[in-house]
Amino acid sequence: MINQTLERLRAMRLYAMTDACQYQAGQPDITSLSFEERFSLIVEHEWTDRQNRHLRRLLRDAHFRIPACTEEMDYHPARGLDRSFMLSLATCEWIQSHLNVIITGLTGCGKTWTACALGNAACRQGYAVRYYRISQLLSDLAISRADGTHSKLFSSICKAKLLILDDWGLVPCTQAESREILDLVEERYNASSCIIVSQLPVDHWHEVLVDPTMADAILDRLVHSSYKISLRGDSMRRLKSPLTPDAGSKTAATKEC
Repeated sequence: MINQTLERLRAMRLYAMTDACQYQAGQPDITSLSFEERFSLIVEHEWTDRQNRHLRRLLRDAHFRIPACTEEMDYHPARGLDRSFMLSLATCEWIQSHLNVIITGLTGCGKTWTACALGNAACRQGYAVRYYRISQLLSDLAISRADGTHSKLFSSICKAKLLILDDWGLVPCTQAESREILDLVEERYNASSCIIVSQLPVDHWHEVLVDPTMADAILDRLVHSSYKISLRGDSMRRLKSPLTPDAGSKTAATKEC
């Protein structure tokens, strides 16, 4: 009878329950537990397995640039990060309220890492997340217009509860690209959230959007409903480099010789 039950569990794709049943069958002292306790353990095993598989799928589909998590956040005073504020963002209540986060700072100060850490927290809360460098996003949308898949791609991006746009303002946008961004921001406004990562302070964002009318429309929908994080300090890449400050120059000098 147990073999028949296991086969039916596999047929229903309840693989974790199958494993739990087999495990219990091999435990001689399992009879000390009541039927309700044993059944609860089996169901809990299936539930945990499904939750873990769902999280792995969310993390895979997010395409994060960096595997980061909020528990490893560096709160050195020089960085300008407030611990209590970041912990509040990690609860993802701002996503429930359809708010945004803008992260600015110089190259290497940890903007992308911070954005990916908040995205990781969102995945663990069950939210669908998508990470894009803005240049890649615009390129994918342009290609999808050419091959007839634009509507499908645009819809999938809009369905993500959190959209992370990295390298915002790195190069000026054309009028067509500004139009694409406006359509995306408008579709997501008051329905989902964004994290915008940029080297440029918000005051300079108008300069990279060619059409001033569209720039006003885009920023009006993003900036006024956003928490703002301004990172400071030296480049984290330099600080975490395995080379000492003098090692790079010594290596260069050796190569020159």
